[in-house]
Amino acid sequence: MAFTMEITNKAAIEQEVKAELAPPAPEQAVIKETADSNTSELFKVDLSSLAERREIVGSIETFGQDVVDKSRKKNELLQVRIGDLSKLGSENGEVVTGLTELQRQMKDLDPSAVDFMKDGVLGKIFNPIRNYFGRFQKADGVIDDILKSLEKGKNILKRDNTTLESEQVAMYELTRKLRSNIELGMQMDESMTQEVEQARVNGIDEERIKFVEEEVQYPLRQKLMDFQQLLAVNQQGIVAMEILRRNNRELIRAVERAQNVTISALRVAVTVASALYNQKIVLEKVEALNKTTSSMINSTARMLKEQGMRIHEQSASANISVEDLKSAFVDTFDAFDQISNFKQEALPQMRTAIDELKQLTEDGEKRLEQIEKAPS
Repeated sequence: MAFTMEITNKAAIEQEVKAELAPPAPEQAVIKETADSNTSELFKVDLSSLAERREIVGSIETFGQDVVDKSRKKNELLQVRIGDLSKLGSENGEVVTGLTELQRQMKDLDPSAVDFMKDGVLGKIFNPIRNYFGRFQKADGVIDDILKSLEKGKNILKRDNTTLESEQVAMYELTRKLRSNIELGMQMDESMTQEVEQARVNGIDEERIKFVEEEVQYPLRQKLMDFQQLLAVNQQGIVAMEILRRNNRELIRAVERAQNVTISALRVAVTVASALYNQKIVLEKVEALNKTTSSMINSTARMLKEQGMRIHEQSASANISVEDLKSAFVDTFDAFDQISNFKQEALPQMRTAIDELKQLTEDGEKRLEQIEKAPS
């Protein structure tokens, strides 16, 4: 199973971050009031007092510095943190590596790519279903190890997201303060510009105008430039954390999908493949049996047909013709007549033979008497 991840829309996230960081309307009103008040105080400064002048300049130099320092440190830590976190979901990260290896194992065990009905000598020697289940049993242990690795990676991702959310909250808070400082500085700059223009119109002392422009407004604008750059850096940091957090969520979902769906699908596929293979074997045996039975029925019917024809032919050929019967009777009667005639002709001859044999026996009897009487 190939896994998919939602594509993070960086531009949309940036817009969300900017909207989150924008000061609300009530705060903007307060900022505007504070800026006008600060500007008004500038034109009341005693220019002859070095301490007052230094206080004003010092307040500009330290304006928002605490937020700058905290933001800088947070960004330094963030750079290291994001570098560490992103490794888990990178090309060689533990989770992505595990998902890729699981995908390879799934493709290798896809039953649709196995020819379970391989014919021929090799098919009998190397039983495909036995080989397939042997491969599945070997891969099953590997898959279990992959799932354990993915579970470990998922837990790390969850902990990292908790950390990222905490870092985001802190970064949002600092960036909102920075955004408020920028808004205050911009309002002060605008208010100073208006006051300076009005002072020139009213002919106020040029030294005061020069003080405001060179010692207050100039460093303020430098601060605003630095703030703007830092704001962009902070926004990118928040965006990077949000993208990383969302990607982590997608990785977590991918791991859970692999654990809950992919592995179940694999085992169902293996089970169904086995059942289908066994059904196909039985079906083939039934088809072979039906074919044999059909062949036997056809053969028996053919034999009955052929033998029946022969019986009818023999029955038809066994009828004796009338002419043959008449000829046989004539021959039989002739034989009887010949026997009768022979007997009639033989009777006188037999009588003559009897008389002659009688005479012979009588002569023989006389001879025997003479022998008996003769002296020895």
